[in-house]
Amino acid sequence: MTTREAPAAADAVLAVQRLYPQVFLACHARHVRRRSTPFGLTEQESSVLAHLDVRAGMRPRDLAAHLGVAPSTLSATLARLSRLGCVARDRSALDGRAAELRLTPRGVEAMQSTSVLDRARLVDALARLTARERTRAVAGLALLARACNQLMVEGRTR
Repeated sequence: MTTREAPAAADAVLAVQRLYPQVFLACHARHVRRRSTPFGLTEQESSVLAHLDVRAGMRPRDLAAHLGVAPSTLSATLARLSRLGCVARDRSALDGRAAELRLTPRGVEAMQSTSVLDRARLVDALARLTARERTRAVAGLALLARACNQLMVEGRTR
């Protein structure tokens, strides 16, 4: 524990360090090669899909910053994912001049087929929880992911 770290924060860090590997090891999918998937996605393309949502749009510039790549680098990936029907590009409801990216139903299938977490194992694990526990587990994971994404945007990751 560092001098800046409160005991409660240290406990939370330890808990995540203990718990996340348990989830990862129990549900980790075998590494999938590009040519062995029905979508033929690269690791970079799969990563892009994992950062998009079906409902909430993300601006390409924000996605590029989050992924730590130049917008021009991301452009080719987005073009291919759009051609594959995995990503939809729409106008922002808040700013009609800006584009937003969303995951399509086909994109959901593609992302799940290349995820580092096996879908069937997650289904089995989540089935062992009550509906309320599932909701709480997903909400907690969403909170942690949001905080981690903020770190990346701020450039505070290695």
